[in-house]
Amino acid sequence: MITKLNHVSIFVLDQNSAYDFYVNKLGFKVHTDAAMGPGMRWLTVTPPEQPDLEISLMAVTEGMMFDHDSAAQMKTLISKGTFGFGVFECNDLLATYEELKAKGVKFKKEPTKEFYGFEALFMDDSGNWFSLGQKESA
Repeated sequence: MITKLNHVSIFVLDQNSAYDFYVNKLGFKVHTDAAMGPGMRWLTVTPPEQPDLEISLMAVTEGMMFDHDSAAQMKTLISKGTFGFGVFECNDLLATYEELKAKGVKFKKEPTKEFYGFEALFMDDSGNWFSLGQKESA
């Protein structure tokens, strides 16, 4: 029986830029940053309050995973904002929105009350977009 998910990948256009975005803007912690052979790097980050979930910031490069054409197609889809998506949560959406905006995070949608909750939408530096929702009080 599967008991939990401990790694997930977000495809990024540039790992150095993604490192800066996820660590210095979003406040994630670096879990692993290691060379994996010529031109390859295993870079994982974790949300501060969820250290058992490693997010692999996976570079889209020609090589083991992608041939030339596939890498080009993936880069196009990511940069257009049509590929990656995720949902993050926070305790205070308005405060987190203001903090991230001040750090240069680009929002596609300001905090808005929706039928399913309170959320804002932002994009990372590669073009992946995310919902940021406020954790509901019990």
